[in-house]
Amino acid sequence: MVKMTMNFSILPFLLCMISMVAKAEDPYLFYDWKVTYGTLSPLGVPQQVILINGQFPGPNLNTTTNNNIVVNVFNNLDEPLLFTWAGIQQRKNSWQDGTLGTMCPIQPGTNYTYRFQVKDQIGSYYYYPTTGFLKAAGGYGGLRVNSRLLIPVPYNDPKDDYTVLIGDWYKQSHTALRKTLDQGKSLGRPDGVLMNGKQGKVGDEKEEPLFTMKPGKTYKYRICNVGLKNSLNFRIQGHKMKVVEVEGSHTVQTVYDSLDVHLGQCFGVLVTADKDPKDYYMVASTRFTKYHLQATGKIRYTDGKGPASNVLPEAPTGWAWSLNQFRSFRWNLTASAARPNPQGSFHYGQINITRTVKLATTANTVDGKLRYAINGVSHVDPETPVKLAEYYGAADKVFKYDTIGDEPPANVDKLDKITLAPIVLNFTYRNFIEVIIENHEKSVQTFHLAGYSFFPVAIEVGTWSPEKRENYNLLDAISKYNIQVYPKSWAAILLTFDNVGMWNVRNECMERAYLGQQLYISVPTPERVLRDEYNIPDNALVCGVVKDMPKPKPYTP
Repeated sequence: MVKMTMNFSILPFLLCMISMVAKAEDPYLFYDWKVTYGTLSPLGVPQQVILINGQFPGPNLNTTTNNNIVVNVFNNLDEPLLFTWAGIQQRKNSWQDGTLGTMCPIQPGTNYTYRFQVKDQIGSYYYYPTTGFLKAAGGYGGLRVNSRLLIPVPYNDPKDDYTVLIGDWYKQSHTALRKTLDQGKSLGRPDGVLMNGKQGKVGDEKEEPLFTMKPGKTYKYRICNVGLKNSLNFRIQGHKMKVVEVEGSHTVQTVYDSLDVHLGQCFGVLVTADKDPKDYYMVASTRFTKYHLQATGKIRYTDGKGPASNVLPEAPTGWAWSLNQFRSFRWNLTASAARPNPQGSFHYGQINITRTVKLATTANTVDGKLRYAINGVSHVDPETPVKLAEYYGAADKVFKYDTIGDEPPANVDKLDKITLAPIVLNFTYRNFIEVIIENHEKSVQTFHLAGYSFFPVAIEVGTWSPEKRENYNLLDAISKYNIQVYPKSWAAILLTFDNVGMWNVRNECMERAYLGQQLYISVPTPERVLRDEYNIPDNALVCGVVKDMPKPKPYTP
């Protein structure tokens, strides 16, 4: 029998180490971004673009669940700047969401450091600038959140992980486009489509591939539509795509020839290199438009021989196909991952609805200038971010709550004029709310909700009525942050508003958001405690009416 002994002189050291491990924070990732202008020719014509550390698109942020992200942004542009992290929920931390309703912009020649955590999330996301129509000049990039090593994913590790950023593009500068909007005019059709910042040219054998694949290996592609106006269809010549993740949720794995990727949406797909070893084209082209614009990018098999075929796969036609594809996506309830309930037993379909809010989209003019509205009101951003006004107790000096009701006006399509005002809805903390979005117009609309993921339980043609709830998917709708609404149709989403803060709802068409088709939802904490919301950051920028006001007392533990 071996006699065990312990050196009690090291016991305090061991206890200290155990304590440190128990209290250890999640890992930190640090980034320094120098944001500048540069001149490139994405569509063959030299134009001003936004570079991040000299890159267009910007650098990919490669993170893991619960990582703490610190991004020090140096604004070397000639106008104010903010970045939003689309799909990152910023739990208890709308201070870092990067919209004009939550933050004062970073002034030219200054810097600001974002600090946020990708708390309990996995999946494919992206970031972009939200101020001054800057997104039309670039400044966007991919943001991936990998699962922690101890958490299994429902597929084998891919050989590599690629980000594909697709989006429509204008040859005009963002300042020229902004001037057009400020004059009350629509931008009209874009000039092209980009894929990772390039248009591509079919038949150009000298064109370098965007990605390479080894025969027999499987790769993950993260596809995001970072454009300004149009839904796009994405496909890969000769290859199937197995969808495994949509906007942060593992899906029931289904194989598709092509995917409709609406504005702001992201997909994670698996592609196996099981074809003849040569080059193949990826294709992204406009959907639901009378005009056809496309971008291409090459995939090259290692040691492959032969160019890609000039015959490209065609996109589907009509939006009925797109609606059916949406209905085919299902949440993988057996997968282990960050989710509202890690065991997959989050029975959202059995929760009583506390409140129903119906939002109707329309277009009209104010003083002869085009504006877009929700329930007859077109949002304007006040000089003071509405979140700061609320926090400092100065909301009454900046905006009024609930300028729109839970129902649109009965004659919302025939209003003589629309109202210009900040739209801030007041929601009760932890209420389970049904939101109906009605698209009264002739184009596909896509809406984003910051701070949350929601369950899109139905999209149907016509107008919504309570009887439509019989058709809801109350079992396995994907938990996501972005929803498309087809022409003359409606979409229904369900969620619990349990994330305290000020959260932006916006049309992902940048023209529409810029001209008023957005709003904010205030979810206040019943008690000013850190359990519900983080304190305003020490480095928070202040502006407007709160600039010289004393900072409120910090929240208590």
